[in-house]
Amino acid sequence: MAGEAHCLSYAGCNFLRQRLVRATLSGRPLKIRKIRAKEEDPGLRDFEASFIRLIDKVTNGSRIEINQTGTTLYYQPGLLYGGSLEHDCSPSRGIGYYLESLLCLAPFMKHPLKIVLRGVTNDQVDPSVDVLKATALPLLKKFGIDGENLEIKVAYQPHSNCGRRDAKAVDMGISRRGMPPKGGGEILFACPVRKVLQPIQFTDPGKIKPQKCRYSVRVSPQMANRMVESARGILNKFLPDIYIYTDHMKGVNSGKSPGFGMCLTAETINGTILSAELASNPQGQGAAVLPEELGQNCAKLLLEEIYRVLCSCRIQGGLTREGHPESTVKGL
Repeated sequence: MAGEAHCLSYAGCNFLRQRLVRATLSGRPLKIRKIRAKEEDPGLRDFEASFIRLIDKVTNGSRIEINQTGTTLYYQPGLLYGGSLEHDCSPSRGIGYYLESLLCLAPFMKHPLKIVLRGVTNDQVDPSVDVLKATALPLLKKFGIDGENLEIKVAYQPHSNCGRRDAKAVDMGISRRGMPPKGGGEILFACPVRKVLQPIQFTDPGKIKPQKCRYSVRVSPQMANRMVESARGILNKFLPDIYIYTDHMKGVNSGKSPGFGMCLTAETINGTILSAELASNPQGQGAAVLPEELGQNCAKLLLEEIYRVLCSCRIQGGLTREGHPESTVKGL
């Protein structure tokens, strides 16, 4: 292959997204061999193939070659082009799996990126749209990536049975979700172009002021209320003034599968944002999860994250965890 002598070479499926993103930003070709070569089902998974198609969409002139077994991938990056795009994400992974990488690539496009992503908005594996909106966008703004064109929002489809509660959710920017295994969610991500990032020095986390969001789709609205009470029972011991809102979806805005979950964020007076989230088991998979248990566990996850940050004084001036903007705890 032309230029293969200068390309990066890796083995295995680990850090596939990070390797493709960094190759795209640096303009260096790469070759990944032995992708699950010794497993019974070798090669790329469907969500990885979908991610590669997404990279191909946001670039112009990229060259991608995959062998018949899917165990070898050659990628020669093209120009980060951007523009208005649409992509159907694999329901095997959440939209957050794809959105995390777009957050790294979008500021360096030739044209402002405006992309519609369809699939699972909230699951137990990847950071949800709620977490990325709460943590990633403020982080990008610290680096000078801001303006009206920077947003993450869920597409809204009016429905005759929406009612007042859903109308409030539209104002908050969360109007259509998709839970596993079938998904059905749809979000819009838009980002302006910034060729130069603003350097920052951010070492003092500051004092905490928690917020939270609970969501439920295709289940009783009481699920969210039960999560509220159980989480409050823990968080109100530390701070009585907690901002709460619920986001109950129904009809066409609730996706294709039922479920519920909780996303907790804690913002400090200095702008540090911590988060924790939990989601119910997908329909037909695992034991049923009680809303009270989920609410308590999610509150404990947030408190654990606050404890670790404030006691160890971790610097939060960048992507402090692999693939997670700011600091995010994901419950398993």
